[in-house]
This record gives sequence, C-alpha cells and structure tokens, in this order.
Amino acid sequence: MSFARKLFSAVKPTTRNKDGYPAYTRSAEEQYLQTLLTNTMGNTFYADRNELLEDAGQMHLEMADRNPQFMAKALVYARNEGYMRLQPLYGLAVLSYYRPDLFAKVFLKVVLIPSDLSDFLTILQGLGRGEGGRAVKRQVNLFLAGVSEYWALKYNGRGRGYNLGDAIATAHPKPADLKQQALFRYLRGHEANLALLPQVEALENLKRANTEKKQLRWIAQGKLPYSTVTGAIKPTKAIWEALLRQMPAFALLRHLNALLRAGVFESEANLKYVVQRLTDREALAKAKILPFRFALAYEQVDHPVLRDALREAVELTFGNLPELGEQTAIFLDISGSMSGEYLRIGSVFALALYKKTQGNSLFWLFDTKVLDAKPSRHDSILTQAERIRTRGGTDTGAPVRELLRQQKKVDQIVIITDEQQNSGSPFYEALSAYRAKVNSEVKAFIVDIAPYRNAMVPPQDPNTHYIYGWSDNVLTYIAQTVQGYSTLVERVEAEEL
Repeated sequence: MSFARKLFSAVKPTTRNKDGYPAYTRSAEEQYLQTLLTNTMGNTFYADRNELLEDAGQMHLEMADRNPQFMAKALVYARNEGYMRLQPLYGLAVLSYYRPDLFAKVFLKVVLIPSDLSDFLTILQGLGRGEGGRAVKRQVNLFLAGVSEYWALKYNGRGRGYNLGDAIATAHPKPADLKQQALFRYLRGHEANLALLPQVEALENLKRANTEKKQLRWIAQGKLPYSTVTGAIKPTKAIWEALLRQMPAFALLRHLNALLRAGVFESEANLKYVVQRLTDREALAKAKILPFRFALAYEQVDHPVLRDALREAVELTFGNLPELGEQTAIFLDISGSMSGEYLRIGSVFALALYKKTQGNSLFWLFDTKVLDAKPSRHDSILTQAERIRTRGGTDTGAPVRELLRQQKKVDQIVIITDEQQNSGSPFYEALSAYRAKVNSEVKAFIVDIAPYRNAMVPPQDPNTHYIYGWSDNVLTYIAQTVQGYSTLVERVEAEEL
C-alpha cells in the first residue's frame, strides 16, 4: 500500500464543518493564526458576527493560557505581515492580563497608529479591564511620547470610543517640552499656546474661514493633511485639487470617486498625475495596498483612464513575486458562500498565480462541477476577475477528481476556498487518490479566506500547507514553501520578540 493510501486510511475525520460534512481539526496554533488572519468580526455565509466574535474571543483566551509566547509572535505577524488590525488588538488586550511581560515586548509592534491605540483601549474596557493597570499605562505613555502634531490633526476624535485626548487623560503622560505640553493640552480640549503648534493653529483658522480663498490659504500655510481638511469642512473642487498632490496612495485610491464627482479629473494635468501615482511600482510597494483594494476601486469607478490605471496597478503589485513553478494547478471555489469580497479576493489571487506560472498552469473554477476558466496571459487580472461569478454548492474534491480523470501530473495544487464542503466527496479523499495514482509527491496549498475552525486535511499530512488570509504575502509564502521553507506556524515561531 502506498504512503498516500496508508495516510488516508489511518486518519479519519475528527469533526464536522458548519454544513455537517466531515472535516479535520488542525493544531491550536494554526487555528489561532487562522483567527488572526481571516476573522474581521464581520458576517460570513455560515456564521454571523456574534458567533465569530465569540469564537475569536475563545481562541485568544485558549492561546494565552496554552502558548503565550507564540501568541505574542502571532499578534505581531498578523498586524505587520497580514495587515489585520482588530483581531491582533483584541489579542493584545487579552495578553496584557495573562502575560504583562510579553505584552510590553510587542505593544509598540502591534499598536502602530493612534486609531490602533483607540481601538485597543476600547476593547480593553469592553473586556472589563478598565484602564488596564500600570503595565498598560506604561506602554500607552511610550506611545503617546511619539505623538506628533500631524497625528493630533489626523486622528484626534476618531476611533471606537477613545481618542488621543482620552488616552492622555487615562495614562497621564509627562510632556517632554513646552510644545508637547501645548499639544497634550489641545488634545484634552484645554486652552493651549497655539503659537507653538502652527498646524493646529491653521486648522482652527480653517474652521473659522468664511470664504474658499481663506480656506485654501490656511490649508497651504498649515500644510494640512487631506483627512483633517475633509473632516473640518466640506471640500469644493478647488479644495480637492489643493489636497490631491499631498494625499497618500491609499487615500488617493479610496477617494477616486469623490475626486471624480467633484470634477477634479476634468483637468488633464490632474488625471495624468493620478495615473502616474497609481502606476508607480515603488510607491505601491511602500504603501502596501492589498490587491483586492484595487479590485474594489475598479468596480466603483466609472472612468476608462482610471480603470486602465487600476488594471496596471494590480499587475505591478504582483510583478515582483518569486516564481512558483509551471506545473501548478489552481482551483478557485465559486460556490454561493464565496460571493462578494471572498470571490473578489480569490479571483485576483488565482489569476495572479496563473500569470506567475507564465500561463503554463491550470486554472479551473469549481462548485459541484469543474469549469476551465480559460485565462489569458495578456488580459489584465482585474478584467478577467470581473467576469468570474458565483454559483451552486461546494464539492472541494471535484477539481482533484477531474485532475485524476485526465491523468494530468502537477507538482503543486493551490485551492482557494472558504472550505465549506456541502456536497460530493471530500477534498482529502480525492487528493489521496491522486497521490496514489499520479504523483505521490504533489504539494497542496489550501488558501483559506474564512475564519471557520475546521479543515479539509488532517495535520499529519506533511505535503499539505495551509495559508490563511488575503494579503499579497500569501503568494510569497506559497513560492517560498515550494522552495522548501517551513509551515506558517513554524515561520511565526521563528520570529524574535
């Protein structure tokens, strides 16, 4: 009996998924990474917000008790490599109670901007921890020592319950100099010497300005950031044009529709400038904008030149990834539970994977049946992703059985799915049969973009790798693993605190 058949016959399903089909339980550490990298506390097809929140809370508590060292490293990884916010902040609040020493080591690696601090303090209060005690106040003080005038303008008054002024009242930081003292007093709503805070003074003058000319003067004089201006006054076309060239790349992407409605792109110079910004490879890499954000903007913006720029931006985002190897089969779940953001993300990733194999891989769509996506190496990722639609139920074994039927030998199988089997044969049964009859060494990569705590493959399988979430690091991780790198859990464990 082959290794694949022995493995499959020896490992029986250990649980059931949310649709009642057999599934497997992965390690607690892996489940924790899944929670951090996929659970946005929003609704999914099979679970509502309250259920997801309860599951996530339980995972944080279990990991804090079981393996707090791994927990601390995972929080840093999820915030910086996975580009997630709320789950790492929730975990940080739990860690502050269980292991204040580890909490202190990672606080400033998880709380990166004032809105992180606001959400962290709100979560802490929601968990019944109040202000968190001296260990928390010490870290909040360290963070507040770095608050700049820019941060004061951009973030004060924002967040879910706490603003910077509230944080100052909570931690009572000692100002380093007169300027910081004035800044803290301003943030607390007290009288302050604004002569020491020229940007703050410009903002207060902007709020009182009664003509567009005066508004433009204070924006220019104070070099006021776009978020501050749009929060203080209603921008006109002229004001949007003044803000255009100082907006960060992500802000520019988010405000394309507003700029379009305001008539900013009636100017050829403005349009040319934005296109150059959106297609600047170095700027895109620095901004770390997730590819699906471009896909969302692409769906919302009705302007041919801007849509062309967004197509190019996605191609550039994936352009510097390592090679994956040509003998790859890519399977994208298009069942009904993948509708909306899941399909948008999955389609962009699958097409990017296809292009990285120089068009020599397979790219199939599946629900309960299998469909060749007929991808093009030349059409843009966004153009092709826009044509992919959801339908039907889910049989995750279907594409692997079709691979076996056609006797196609591949070295890697990449399946992008929410893992919710609800008909047909299980994925692992089909994978084991394929390994027994076609290629015993084939590696399988399951890109799971949902937070359900069950799996299609048992942890004993050394040639199957789970990747969670939707950042562009997913593709990098697949490429590295093909070249012999460790599992995602091992990668996080190797991080230094």
